[in-house]
Amino acid sequence: MLRWLPENVSTFGAEIDSLLYLTYYITGAVFILVTVLMVLFLVMFRHREGRRAVYSHGNTTLEIIWTVIPAIILLVLAFMSVSTWTKVKANAPPSDFNLQVTAKQFNWEILYPGPDGKFGTPDDFKVDNEMHVPVNKVVRIILKSKDVIHSFFLPNLRLKQDAVPGMEILVWFEATKTGKYELPCAELCGFGHSGMLGWLYVDTPEDYEKWVKENLSQS
Repeated sequence: MLRWLPENVSTFGAEIDSLLYLTYYITGAVFILVTVLMVLFLVMFRHREGRRAVYSHGNTTLEIIWTVIPAIILLVLAFMSVSTWTKVKANAPPSDFNLQVTAKQFNWEILYPGPDGKFGTPDDFKVDNEMHVPVNKVVRIILKSKDVIHSFFLPNLRLKQDAVPGMEILVWFEATKTGKYELPCAELCGFGHSGMLGWLYVDTPEDYEKWVKENLSQS
């Protein structure tokens, strides 16, 4: 089966994909229409011996129509996307699973709180470029940057957010399928940008607990 996009394993991914495909279809239809008309006009108004060029100042009605229609389409798409972007960007669900991800040239620092559930205490556990989370669990991430603007990108989760120096930005996701998924930086952040790649491991509850016992319990 041909896929345009990476497999979606996010609870909100289907809504984002629907908006994206709708935009594809609209722009694709406009592209075909414009191309067909352009070829048609090239044939209809090609050079012919004895035909003189005619000056035209344009058609105000047509110009208004082809300006208003795209504006309406863009407004409709904007209103259709409000609920989805509000869910993804503004309304992070409550959860007891919290991580802190700090971007730096050129890796991701993933920080797990220890048994006290607080960041910045001696029992924290830090790992580079490797994030383990349980499946079907809301994960809340505090996103930070140590140096320049980076972009936290989980293609399979349909999640992308810039990490900005001096800011703490809350993002969230809920993975619906176990597996190993790429975590690249999607912002050109320096000479080592291409090597800034981490991995998200979505584990079963049992596998996640095993990983916790082998790693977090030793921190």
